[in-house]
Amino acid sequence: KSCQTGKISTAEAAAQSRTGRDAAVQTEQSKDALQDFQQEVHVDYTGLLSFLQRVEDAVIKELNKNWQSHAFDGFEVNWTDQNETVLCLHTLSYPEARDQNLQVTSVSWNATGSVLACSYGRLDDGDWSTEKSYICTWNLDRRGLNPQHPDLVVDVPSSVMCLAFHPSQPSLIAGGLFSGELVVWDTSRTEDPVIWRTGMTDDTHTDPVYQVHWLPDTKHRQHSQLLSVSTDGKILVWREERDGWLVLADGFAVVAQQIPHSTRLKKLAWAEAAMGVTSLSFSHFEPHVFVVGVEGGCSLRCSTAAQALALPRTGSSVPLRAPAELAFSPHAGPVYSVSCSPFHRQSCFLLPPSHRNLFLSCGTDGQVHLHSMLQTQPLFALQLSKKYLFCVRWSPVRPLVFAAASGEGKYLSAQKPAVSLKQALGDCPVYCLEFNTKHTQLLAAGDAAGTVKVWQLSSDFTEQGPREMNHLEQLASEIMD
Repeated sequence: KSCQTGKISTAEAAAQSRTGRDAAVQTEQSKDALQDFQQEVHVDYTGLLSFLQRVEDAVIKELNKNWQSHAFDGFEVNWTDQNETVLCLHTLSYPEARDQNLQVTSVSWNATGSVLACSYGRLDDGDWSTEKSYICTWNLDRRGLNPQHPDLVVDVPSSVMCLAFHPSQPSLIAGGLFSGELVVWDTSRTEDPVIWRTGMTDDTHTDPVYQVHWLPDTKHRQHSQLLSVSTDGKILVWREERDGWLVLADGFAVVAQQIPHSTRLKKLAWAEAAMGVTSLSFSHFEPHVFVVGVEGGCSLRCSTAAQALALPRTGSSVPLRAPAELAFSPHAGPVYSVSCSPFHRQSCFLLPPSHRNLFLSCGTDGQVHLHSMLQTQPLFALQLSKKYLFCVRWSPVRPLVFAAASGEGKYLSAQKPAVSLKQALGDCPVYCLEFNTKHTQLLAAGDAAGTVKVWQLSSDFTEQGPREMNHLEQLASEIMD
């Protein structure tokens, strides 16, 4: 009749023996055996001395050779896994842009190296373009990465021809439009990301903007300036205003009559006044020196310190100066891309001038030229493609490696080339590529089919070999001599 069980009886029992005993698992050496072992050790000091005397010369010779060898210069133990092959990690695209047959015109990595942005437009449209285009971003570190669904999509009323993330602020990105405008977006603002723009004024470019570049503002350290280049021949510097507008702060105009050129450059036609600028790259060693590529087929060394006014004078609100100092031997067609050597960060006393002043150029002739800023003729020219080369970039970690985007739908690295990567089916041109300076094993490339591929480079392209810097310097010095 009760719901409770009866009293539970319990008892304690030990599960371990109460007595312990130590047992040795290793044999013990007897004193007699130790004495026997010591008695067996016998050194023939006379024979050892005779041997050392016989091999002394050979040993000293080898030690001297090892002392002078550079086989292990720059060698560091690398405990990370070695990537033996080049792999395609991601194939990114925006379906709506592909449905409109838009092309990837530019790619850019942000300051952290984790976010990749691409712009959509058309590079083969010779008429005025008013069609809608896009800017898309993907965070490659995000677990839920969807290659067909960008993290951010910005609608732009005109084709975006070029992009550049801010060098230190990860959310700011600048773009140049087909209309000639310059726009800055803040990707952390999803509803209205536009924070600055030039608008359409008398100062705005009259041709498409093909490159934008962030500059530090020397007067206001916390602010930045933007530099834009266009085929209207102008190189303009913009500063930000509080009301969301970019206003012209400085500017240059590339005028044929004001370019100091060598008598060897007979192929150039110097009749036209304005020369269309297609690309620009600043020297990493001398901040005021930059190189531009022009539609006339040559590259020009320029300086922001130039004082002469450009002729004829334009209706710009700021007087435009003539920056060109030297014209280099031309390609057999327009130059589409230039890239200055990034290997400057060591002490200036360790790097001779010829190394600090190297740059690459490529164009419609399918060639890549290696130039020194100290002479007009190229150090060498490489025929990499039978079609156009749209972009060339120097590796940020390998002094002897560069990548070039080809109209044949592939891009190539190094001089041989060491590897040729097929971007898409058929002969779909690759228009742009960028190395990731933070995650140096990553390379992004965009093509005319609207696709961006992110490649993981092998260790051969990311680990600097012994004396590689010296080899590049020797190459430059030998040819220049």
